[in-house]
Amino acid sequence: MTLIYALGALAVLLPAVLVPVAATRWVPRLRTGRAAERLRAAVAGLTAALGRVGAALVVLLAGSAAVVAICWPLGEALSRLEPSVDHPIFDYVHARRVEAWADLNSFYTAIGDRYPLKWVTVVAACFFAVLWRRRQWWIPLAAMPLQFVIEQYTQAILATMVDRGHPPTDLGTYPSGGCARVLLTFGTIAVLAALTWRIPRPGRIAMATVVALMVSLEGYTRIYAEKHWFTDVIGGWIFGPLLFGVLALTVLVAAGRVRPPIGSAAAPADDRVLTRT
Repeated sequence: MTLIYALGALAVLLPAVLVPVAATRWVPRLRTGRAAERLRAAVAGLTAALGRVGAALVVLLAGSAAVVAICWPLGEALSRLEPSVDHPIFDYVHARRVEAWADLNSFYTAIGDRYPLKWVTVVAACFFAVLWRRRQWWIPLAAMPLQFVIEQYTQAILATMVDRGHPPTDLGTYPSGGCARVLLTFGTIAVLAALTWRIPRPGRIAMATVVALMVSLEGYTRIYAEKHWFTDVIGGWIFGPLLFGVLALTVLVAAGRVRPPIGSAAAPADDRVLTRT
């Protein structure tokens, strides 16, 4: 049991350390890199040709297709590890289950289920739509339900394409939808909050850390609650961030919040961060 508790502690410590480090050291380099500049140029071209809504739809559809193209072969590769990795880990956890710890994990892991997240989605959509009522109110009203629907159907496509089965104790399969749903739901809320208020950089890093911590713990509890194979969770930890990146970029494009490429005209004044009035 010591190893299981140690892994639970690691699920807390890793995001608490890595996210602030990534936000302060790696993300600034990526934002000023060549790939980011090419992406901004592509978004600017799409927006000029199709408008913000059209460009956002292209980003959403093309990005979702790219996520499937990446996660499909990944799922096939992970499924080959089932006999050598998933079964031994499942047997190890199953043989050492402690009821009190299992109950706690089962309670927490329910946060990634679709039913409670439906209510979070509806409440958040209405809340931000009210705050954005004087302009672009439709963005949060569309973004929150959209993230829920896109995750559900993209995950279903991958589950059908990989078709790797599930543990004997539950129907969870590749990729872990609980991890992805937690990230997309609360990550999208964090993006909308950052667009609504002028949150200082430490505050934005703190929000990202909390969301990452929730996703990490969701993955740990899905394994301990025996809802997924270990590699399903690994897949969810990859699938979720990729799809969230697509959703976040879609929201930023629709809101006109993507920085223009170097050499282009500055963004118009009405594209500034929304503030509550």
